[in-house]
Amino acid sequence: MKKAMVYLSLLLIGCADAGKPAADAPAGDATTSPTQSTRIEVIDGEALNILDSSAAIETIAGGFSWTEGPLVLGNNEALLFSDIPNNRVYKWTEGDSVTLFLERSGYSGTVQGMKEPGSNALLLNPQGELVLLQHGDRRIVKMTASLQQPAALFTPLVERYEGKRLNSPNDGVYHSNGDLYFTDPPYGLDKRVDDPAKELPFQGVYRLKPNGKLDILTKELKYPNGIALSPDNKYLYVASSDAQNMIWMQYELDEKGFIKSGREFYAVHAYEGKEKGAPDGMKVNKNGYLFASGPEGVWIFHPSGKPVARIYTGHHTSNCAFSPDQKTLYMTCDDYVMRVRLK
Repeated sequence: MKKAMVYLSLLLIGCADAGKPAADAPAGDATTSPTQSTRIEVIDGEALNILDSSAAIETIAGGFSWTEGPLVLGNNEALLFSDIPNNRVYKWTEGDSVTLFLERSGYSGTVQGMKEPGSNALLLNPQGELVLLQHGDRRIVKMTASLQQPAALFTPLVERYEGKRLNSPNDGVYHSNGDLYFTDPPYGLDKRVDDPAKELPFQGVYRLKPNGKLDILTKELKYPNGIALSPDNKYLYVASSDAQNMIWMQYELDEKGFIKSGREFYAVHAYEGKEKGAPDGMKVNKNGYLFASGPEGVWIFHPSGKPVARIYTGHHTSNCAFSPDQKTLYMTCDDYVMRVRLK
């Protein structure tokens, strides 16, 4: 979908489609009319301990191409997010405006016809440095410039597995011990699994040690996507965005951080083949509830795998992120950024 301009500081509950901005389109304030496409559904009463069913779903920015990788900086001081097709990272600040944070965030070359060249997930490592999972350059890097003066200056953390280039690192999460767990689907390759530039015969879920050692955890998912860890780091959650196998998996980790066992956490097979989104990025709150972007918005699950609520955004929803106090959930939805207040 395309949008006509970059919207800043919207204070409404809905949004409408428009045309795509030019790469250097000026920013400007705008408002849109509320729609019935956004709502919160409480499936189980325990969800009322987490959110209010009447909470407003706000659109705070828009007019991009495909937003991803939301990352809150500091004490809710700013939100970073990727615009993958435009190879950029933007910064949103409460009461201020959306500003360009980083150019060439995922691909160091000249983008000519590439569908998804930019960065996807944005993370802070234990040292507080910005880590980017890059589609176009097919690697994970850390930015060597400061967050205050960002620049496309990177140190690669991992580029290859057993001598072969990764597909296009997508999403990641840090373990408390500094290990980085990440997924490597083919979404950064224009022809996906059939792209001639693809070197690995599978799409993996990996664990990267701080010393640079890379371990494969599983090759079983065709399109591994979002990834998260339970608060105690004992369970790893991985989303499968496969149009023929829409599920979330839960893997139990052993004492060395490898997969000990796995189970289907939840399946949404009824959505397969329909244009309503798929399991994608996710986060786990301090009480173990999983907030998972998926068909029609964000699904909220009890740690047992029982859905307790759904946030309908009205758009394909790619990812989400908590504020530090976990009282706000930010969501990247198609070419918008949205948020909802939590309890």
